[in-house]
Order: sequence, then C-alpha cells, then structure tokens
Amino acid sequence: MKRSTQDKLELLISLGGLAVLIGAFLVWCSSKVVSIPGFCSALLSAVLFAIVCLRFVPEWMFFWRRRSVLRITKVEQVPTHKMAYKNIELKIFFSLILVNLSVIVAAFLLRRIIGYQETFVDSLEFWTCTDSYHYLAIARDWYLSEGDVDRLVQLVFLPGYPIVVRLVNCILYNYLYSGLLVSLLSFAGAGCVIYRLLLLDFDHQTAIRTIKYFCLLPGAFFFTAPMSESLFLLLCASCLYFARTKRWLLGCLFGTLAAFTRSLGLTLFVPLFFELVAEFKNTPKEKIPIRHFIEKFLESLLVFLGFGAYCLINYFVAGNPFKFLEYQKMHWNQQLGWFFNTACYQLEEAINSYSSNSTNLLGLWLPNLIAIFSSLIIMIFAVRLMRPSYTAWYISYFLIAIGATWLLSAPRYLITLIPVPLAVSLVSKKATINIPISIISGILYTLYFYAFVMRWQVW
Repeated sequence: MKRSTQDKLELLISLGGLAVLIGAFLVWCSSKVVSIPGFCSALLSAVLFAIVCLRFVPEWMFFWRRRSVLRITKVEQVPTHKMAYKNIELKIFFSLILVNLSVIVAAFLLRRIIGYQETFVDSLEFWTCTDSYHYLAIARDWYLSEGDVDRLVQLVFLPGYPIVVRLVNCILYNYLYSGLLVSLLSFAGAGCVIYRLLLLDFDHQTAIRTIKYFCLLPGAFFFTAPMSESLFLLLCASCLYFARTKRWLLGCLFGTLAAFTRSLGLTLFVPLFFELVAEFKNTPKEKIPIRHFIEKFLESLLVFLGFGAYCLINYFVAGNPFKFLEYQKMHWNQQLGWFFNTACYQLEEAINSYSSNSTNLLGLWLPNLIAIFSSLIIMIFAVRLMRPSYTAWYISYFLIAIGATWLLSAPRYLITLIPVPLAVSLVSKKATINIPISIISGILYTLYFYAFVMRWQVW
C-alpha cells in the first residue's frame, strides 16, 4: 500500500472514530441535565480518550502493514541459560506469594490498631467483605433459583472462580481458606506468565518493573482477596502468552476460561484479532494457506463460548439466559453506558459527598476518578511504546468497564488490565520518573488500603 493511501486511510479512521465519539457525546448532552463540573469532567475524559485513540491509529496501521516490524526494541534480555530463566520465575512466584501474605498480615495489624480484638485466624473473616461473600457463597451452594433476593442476585457473578474454589475446598474443607489460596497461587502464577509475555517485546527490567506496579498500584490488594481478580489476571496473561508463542488454540481456550470467570474476558477477542491480522499481513501467502488463518479466526471465537456457557447457566437456574442483566439493573442500577457519563456522575457524587459523607468521597468517588483519569493520561504517553494489540485491548476494556452506569470499582477493574501497569512501567523507564511514580503509587495504595480496611465503601 502506498504511503499516500496509508495516510488517507489513517485519516479516514481517525476522523470516523472522532465523529462517532463527538456524536455520542452530543446525544448524551442533549438527553440529560448535568452540572457544570460534571460536564467538564465528562468532556475532559472524552478528550483524553480521543487523544489515546488518535495516537493509537498510526501504530495500528503500522502493526497491520505487510512486512512490518514492531517498533519496540529489547535493551537487555533475560539470561538465555535455562536455569537462570527458571530462577527468575521462581523468585517472581515466591515474591508475589510473600506480597499477598504481607497484605493479609497488614490488614490484621491495622485492624488491631483501630480496636478490633481478634486473633489472626479470626481476622481472616474480614476478607469475606465486598464481593468475596458472594463468590464463596456460590462456591458453597451454587446459584439459587428461589429464596432470598440477596442470594438470587448472585447470578450476576460468573462461575469460573467459584468452581475452582470448590475444587480446592475438596482438599482444605474451608471455603475461605480455599478462596485465599486460589487467589494467592493465581496471582503468583500470573506474575510468572506476565513476565514471559512481556519478554516477547521488552527487556528484563521493563517486565520486572511492570510486575512491581501490579503490586503497587492502588487496588492491588484485591489480588489477595477471595475474589476473581487474580484468577482472571492469570487466565488473561495465559491467553495472550500462548497465542503469541504459536500455541493459538491453547491461548484461545484460556480466553474461554477468562470469559467464564469475568464478563470483561470477552474483550480478549480484540487483542487476539489484532494479532491474527498482523500475522496474516506479515506471512507470505505461498508459505501458509489462507485456510490456516480462517481456522485460527474460528478458534478465537471460542472466547465467546466461555460467556455463552455462563448464559446457559443463567437459563438453567432462572429460565432466562440474560437474567443477570435484569439482576444488575434491579439490584445495582447497573447497565452499559458511556464512560464520559461515568466521569460526570462520579465527580458530581464526589462534590455532593464532600461535606456530608467523607467516607464515600475518600473510599469510593475519589479513587474511581483518580483511576479513570490517570489510566487515560498514562496511556497517552505509552501508546507509541506499547504493542498495538494491547492498546486496542485497553480501549475496548475501558469502554465497557468504565461505561457502567453505577461504577463502584474502577481501581479494581483497571488493575487486572495488563496494559495499565505495563503503561506505567513504560513511561517510568527513567529513574527520575520511576521513583516519583513509585512513591505516589505507594502512598495512594496505603491510603486506599486503609479505606478498604475501614470499610469506607471500597468495592
């Protein structure tokens, strides 16, 4: 494709996407009355998102260009000796186990300081707060088709994690301990897979720094909780790693399991599709027939099978494959909307709670706003440093996760998205940037963790 044609295509895609975003924003503006601060917040989020997308389009086109070479260089690779490679992974694995155990101990000590007189074993019950209670209840009793409403609505939580917890419980005979163990091992395993995945494009230091930010960004303590975050992270990382190392079907199967664990696992189809098209464009057709790529595309559709299985469970339990949508709207006022609407009402709620409900401000609205805007700002600078398929994944994931009409958990949702900690790592390559970002992240993590232990509406 000639350069002039490429430029025209990039311009067409950019203008088309921008027109859709502007149109959606104008429709939203005309459909509801918002405050001036809320409007400014919505507009700022839309502008930042547009900048991310506009910077992404040229990288996307370059990535799909025939005979293209990804514009990422490896500076210092991991030692090639197999034993050294395994030693690094073992260090990562046990270091992340230590991190999770430290979080549990920190929660116990903090609760003792603020007045809870309980043993360490008794303090573990604290981790059944938030959605952990629902996941453990599903693991114990499965979904209920009749009974208390608070139990019926547990159908909105996907079954991947509860099933694994139930299997582990066959050994431990304690659902809480089983949940904590599944999260512990999943997070440690995810760190090893993420390390391998990032070494495909980046140097050893970048991979290690990314894992550090997985432990340091606000909300990372959710990887310790008996919830689906750690398992979901492991499945997403495994999906991408195996797909990119010529084990496509295996990668797609992990994508299926991810979509069976969290609905956001469906977004894995986006990076898989981007990788498939890039491979197709960069492979001489005389070497690999087109039929090969058609088969791989069909295999990538297995991702949707995982969520389809969840819908089938909805049908058997409640008689409606989409019953979870009804429960989400009824119990949590949750529907899919626009991310800029989220930015609007989050700031409005923050302002309203400033004088009347400081716990909601500090534990809910402010952390959500920081997570939303900081991820967009970081991605603006990281787009040209990151693999385009990962940026495409971020865009699709952000649209769905942050578009929730009653978002309560932005830090928790974004911390499981691999491109976010990776973006922080990429922009903080220099020590002069890495040190301040690490300090700021550590402070925000500590404050958010304190709010979590105090139960200040941290979900």
